[in-house]
Amino acid sequence: MKPNPRHDYYARRARERQYPARSVFKLEEIQKKFGVLKRGSRVIDLGCCPGSWLLFASEVVGSKGIVFGVDITPLTLRLPPNVHFIQQDVLTWDESFAEAIGTNFQVVLSDMAPSTTGSKFVDSQRSLELSESALSISARVLRPGGAFVCKVFQGSDFKRFSDRVGESFSRVARFKPKSSRKASKEVYVVASGKKGVRR
Repeated sequence: MKPNPRHDYYARRARERQYPARSVFKLEEIQKKFGVLKRGSRVIDLGCCPGSWLLFASEVVGSKGIVFGVDITPLTLRLPPNVHFIQQDVLTWDESFAEAIGTNFQVVLSDMAPSTTGSKFVDSQRSLELSESALSISARVLRPGGAFVCKVFQGSDFKRFSDRVGESFSRVARFKPKSSRKASKEVYVVASGKKGVRR
Protein backbone atom coordinates (compact mmCIF):
# COMPACT_ATOMS: atom_id res chain seq x y z
CA MET A 1 0.00 0.00 0.00
CA LYS A 2 1.31 3.44 -0.92
CA PRO A 3 2.05 5.59 2.17
CA ASN A 4 -0.30 8.47 2.81
CA PRO A 5 1.79 11.69 2.72
CA ARG A 6 -0.89 13.52 4.70
CA HIS A 7 -0.71 10.92 7.45
CA ASP A 8 3.10 11.04 7.42
CA TYR A 9 3.01 14.85 7.71
CA TYR A 10 0.98 14.84 10.93
CA ALA A 11 2.88 11.87 12.35
CA ARG A 12 6.18 13.64 11.67
CA ARG A 13 4.93 16.85 13.27
CA ALA A 14 3.81 14.90 16.35
CA ARG A 15 7.28 13.38 16.70
CA GLU A 16 8.92 16.78 16.27
CA ARG A 17 6.76 18.20 19.07
CA GLN A 18 7.31 15.09 21.23
CA TYR A 19 3.71 13.89 21.27
CA PRO A 20 3.12 10.12 21.13
CA ALA A 21 0.45 10.31 18.39
CA ARG A 22 -0.83 12.50 15.57
CA SER A 23 -4.23 12.73 17.28
CA VAL A 24 -2.94 15.74 19.23
CA PHE A 25 -3.61 17.94 16.21
CA LYS A 26 -7.32 17.07 16.30
CA LEU A 27 -7.60 18.44 19.84
CA GLU A 28 -5.43 21.42 18.90
CA GLU A 29 -7.86 22.26 16.06
CA ILE A 30 -10.84 21.83 18.39
CA GLN A 31 -9.20 24.11 20.95
CA LYS A 32 -8.44 26.80 18.35
CA LYS A 33 -12.01 26.79 17.07
CA PHE A 34 -13.99 26.33 20.29
CA GLY A 35 -11.63 27.20 23.17
CA VAL A 36 -12.98 24.44 25.41
CA LEU A 37 -9.86 24.26 27.60
CA LYS A 38 -9.12 27.12 30.00
CA ARG A 39 -6.24 27.95 32.34
CA GLY A 40 -6.80 26.39 35.75
CA SER A 41 -9.53 23.98 34.59
CA ARG A 42 -10.22 20.45 35.86
CA VAL A 43 -10.29 18.12 32.86
CA ILE A 44 -10.94 14.41 32.41
CA ASP A 45 -9.70 12.61 29.29
CA LEU A 46 -11.54 9.33 28.66
CA GLY A 47 -9.67 6.75 26.59
CA CYS A 48 -6.49 8.78 27.01
CA CYS A 49 -3.86 6.36 25.65
CA PRO A 50 -1.31 6.85 24.20
CA GLY A 51 -1.41 10.27 25.91
CA SER A 52 -1.21 13.04 23.33
CA TRP A 53 -4.46 14.68 24.47
CA LEU A 54 -3.30 14.46 28.10
CA LEU A 55 -0.09 16.32 27.33
CA PHE A 56 -1.80 18.98 25.24
CA ALA A 57 -4.54 19.55 27.83
CA SER A 58 -1.98 19.76 30.64
CA GLU A 59 -0.13 22.52 28.77
CA VAL A 60 -3.30 24.56 28.22
CA VAL A 61 -4.71 24.30 31.75
CA GLY A 62 -1.31 25.05 33.28
CA SER A 63 0.07 24.33 36.74
CA LYS A 64 -3.12 25.48 38.48
CA GLY A 65 -5.24 23.11 36.41
CA ILE A 66 -5.46 19.33 36.65
CA VAL A 67 -6.04 16.59 34.08
CA PHE A 68 -7.19 13.05 34.84
CA GLY A 69 -6.59 10.41 32.18
CA VAL A 70 -8.65 7.22 32.13
CA ASP A 71 -8.02 4.17 29.95
CA ILE A 72 -8.36 0.40 30.10
CA THR A 73 -4.83 0.16 28.66
CA PRO A 74 -1.83 0.89 30.90
CA LEU A 75 -0.15 4.22 30.20
CA THR A 76 3.65 4.20 30.03
CA LEU A 77 4.08 7.89 29.26
CA ARG A 78 5.96 10.09 31.72
CA LEU A 79 3.33 12.52 32.97
CA PRO A 80 3.59 16.18 33.99
CA PRO A 81 2.86 17.02 37.67
CA ASN A 82 -0.68 18.23 36.87
CA VAL A 83 -1.72 14.96 35.19
CA HIS A 84 -2.97 11.78 36.89
CA PHE A 85 -3.78 8.43 35.27
CA ILE A 86 -6.37 5.87 36.34
CA GLN A 87 -6.55 2.46 34.66
CA GLN A 88 -10.25 1.75 34.32
CA ASP A 89 -12.77 0.49 31.77
CA VAL A 90 -15.16 3.40 31.17
CA LEU A 91 -17.93 0.94 30.34
CA THR A 92 -17.90 -0.36 33.93
CA TRP A 93 -18.59 2.69 36.07
CA ASP A 94 -18.47 1.97 39.78
CA GLU A 95 -18.20 3.89 43.03
CA SER A 96 -14.44 3.40 43.36
CA PHE A 97 -14.00 5.02 39.96
CA ALA A 98 -16.26 7.89 41.02
CA GLU A 99 -14.31 8.37 44.23
CA ALA A 100 -10.98 8.28 42.42
CA ILE A 101 -11.76 11.04 39.94
CA GLY A 102 -14.21 13.16 41.93
CA THR A 103 -16.58 15.66 40.33
CA ASN A 104 -16.75 19.36 39.46
CA PHE A 105 -14.87 19.06 36.16
CA GLN A 106 -15.02 21.89 33.64
CA VAL A 107 -14.24 19.68 30.63
CA VAL A 108 -14.78 16.05 29.65
CA LEU A 109 -12.80 14.85 26.62
CA SER A 110 -13.35 11.56 24.84
CA ASP A 111 -11.28 10.42 21.87
CA MET A 112 -12.28 6.81 22.45
CA ALA A 113 -12.56 4.46 19.50
CA PRO A 114 -13.39 0.75 19.39
CA SER A 115 -11.22 -1.91 17.81
CA THR A 116 -12.50 -1.88 14.24
CA THR A 117 -13.95 -4.99 12.63
CA GLY A 118 -14.31 -3.83 9.04
CA SER A 119 -18.09 -3.76 9.38
CA LYS A 120 -19.32 -0.16 9.25
CA PHE A 121 -22.47 -1.05 11.19
CA VAL A 122 -20.66 -2.96 13.95
CA ASP A 123 -17.95 -0.32 14.26
CA SER A 124 -20.47 2.53 14.46
CA GLN A 125 -22.45 0.65 17.13
CA ARG A 126 -19.32 0.02 19.20
CA SER A 127 -18.34 3.66 18.84
CA LEU A 128 -21.82 4.70 19.91
CA GLU A 129 -21.57 2.53 23.04
CA LEU A 130 -18.36 4.30 24.05
CA SER A 131 -19.86 7.71 23.26
CA GLU A 132 -22.95 6.96 25.34
CA SER A 133 -20.69 5.96 28.22
CA ALA A 134 -18.71 9.21 27.89
CA LEU A 135 -21.94 11.22 27.89
CA SER A 136 -23.17 9.36 30.98
CA ILE A 137 -19.90 10.06 32.79
CA SER A 138 -20.09 13.73 31.81
CA ALA A 139 -23.56 13.92 33.35
CA ARG A 140 -22.11 12.71 36.65
CA VAL A 141 -18.84 14.64 36.84
CA LEU A 142 -19.24 17.80 34.75
CA ARG A 143 -20.15 21.04 36.48
CA PRO A 144 -22.90 23.32 35.10
CA GLY A 145 -21.53 25.45 32.26
CA GLY A 146 -18.91 22.80 31.43
CA ALA A 147 -17.84 21.45 28.03
CA PHE A 148 -17.94 17.99 26.44
CA VAL A 149 -15.88 16.84 23.43
CA CYS A 150 -16.60 13.37 22.07
CA LYS A 151 -15.49 11.42 19.01
CA VAL A 152 -18.23 9.48 17.24
CA PHE A 153 -18.20 7.31 14.11
CA GLN A 154 -21.00 8.51 11.87
CA GLY A 155 -23.78 5.98 11.50
CA SER A 156 -27.55 5.69 11.62
CA ASP A 157 -27.65 6.62 15.32
CA PHE A 158 -25.35 9.63 15.09
CA LYS A 159 -28.16 12.21 14.95
CA ARG A 160 -29.94 10.60 17.88
CA PHE A 161 -26.76 10.80 19.97
CA SER A 162 -26.13 14.40 18.92
CA ASP A 163 -29.70 15.28 19.88
CA ARG A 164 -29.20 13.65 23.28
CA VAL A 165 -26.13 15.79 23.85
CA GLY A 166 -28.24 18.82 22.94
CA GLU A 167 -30.67 17.99 25.75
CA SER A 168 -27.90 18.54 28.31
CA PHE A 169 -25.91 21.38 26.73
CA SER A 170 -26.77 24.86 25.50
CA ARG A 171 -24.56 24.70 22.40
CA VAL A 172 -23.66 21.68 20.28
CA ALA A 173 -21.51 21.62 17.14
CA ARG A 174 -20.24 18.88 14.86
CA PHE A 175 -16.64 19.19 13.75
CA LYS A 176 -14.26 17.15 11.61
CA PRO A 177 -10.64 18.33 12.02
CA LYS A 178 -8.43 18.71 8.96
CA SER A 179 -5.98 16.34 10.63
CA SER A 180 -8.55 13.51 10.51
CA ARG A 181 -8.02 11.08 7.69
CA LYS A 182 -10.33 11.84 4.77
CA ALA A 183 -11.58 8.26 4.67
CA SER A 184 -12.41 8.25 8.38
CA LYS A 185 -16.04 8.39 9.47
CA GLU A 186 -15.07 10.04 12.75
CA VAL A 187 -16.61 13.34 13.72
CA TYR A 188 -16.41 15.25 16.99
CA VAL A 189 -19.41 16.46 18.92
CA VAL A 190 -18.32 19.63 20.71
CA ALA A 191 -20.78 20.80 23.37
CA SER A 192 -20.59 23.65 25.85
CA GLY A 193 -22.77 25.25 28.49
CA LYS A 194 -23.84 22.15 30.42
CA LYS A 195 -27.33 22.82 31.70
CA GLY A 196 -27.91 22.91 35.42
CA VAL A 197 -27.77 25.22 38.41
CA ARG A 198 -24.39 26.71 39.22
CA ARG A 199 -23.53 26.45 42.88
